[in-house]
Amino acid sequence: MNAYLIVKWIHVLSSTLLFGTGLGIAFFLWMAHRRGDAKSIADTARTVVIADACFTAPAVVVQLASGLWLAQAAGWPYSLLWLRMALVLFFVVGVCWLPVLWLQVRARNLARDAAQAGTPLSPAYHRAMRWWFWLGWPAFLSVLAIFWLMIAKPA
Repeated sequence: MNAYLIVKWIHVLSSTLLFGTGLGIAFFLWMAHRRGDAKSIADTARTVVIADACFTAPAVVVQLASGLWLAQAAGWPYSLLWLRMALVLFFVVGVCWLPVLWLQVRARNLARDAAQAGTPLSPAYHRAMRWWFWLGWPAFLSVLAIFWLMIAKPA
């Protein structure tokens, strides 16, 4: 197998990891949030923060590095509309994801504090989760669009 196919395999594998982990994280944290139990939310958010550090963050780096390498190796100029759009959407995902990381840590800490104090979840917690929820949508839809661009490569 040549270098191009190995890097392409790594690129596809890391995109699968990135998408699957992101979707799983969102699902489990949202379900914990909906239950409203501060301890459950704190425990779930703790795991979510760890998963983002172990899986999502490295996959983001691999995606960018392998994608740029593949484009160069294939001889695709960055002037191709689909490639430019994929890079713009990758940037959109990052702009949404970075605050989401902070919001997950904040939600975890606020839920942990509420659970330890035996108090209801604070308005600050609910505000953090609202922002987390709404920032997730443009990131999720952008990832779907990137998948489409990578497969269709429209002119």
